[in-house]
Amino acid sequence: MWAVLYMPVLVWYMLKANLDVLYRVIHPDLPIKPGIVKIKTSLKNPIARAILCNSITLTPGTLSVDIEGDVIYVHWIYVRKRSVDSHTEVIGGRFEDILKKVFE
Repeated sequence: MWAVLYMPVLVWYMLKANLDVLYRVIHPDLPIKPGIVKIKTSLKNPIARAILCNSITLTPGTLSVDIEGDVIYVHWIYVRKRSVDSHTEVIGGRFEDILKKVFE
């Protein structure tokens, strides 16, 4: 059941991210502050981690760059804060809870 629920959640966040990137592209000042951030994952299953990385990459404005243990490095179009916890919540937290229920 959770796997079926994951698809609408992914589509919803992809839509929101598309609108955010569209706003940044058409804005006259082009408000971007790109950078590579670190997020932590509590997922243990390698397939769940791969799906999390793919989900992050599918949402416009983010790109999974590397994974080392429980840390995923993500290129983000607009880095808001410097805290690993805040990055984890904003980027990965939206997907991780459901993936935990599907795979663990």
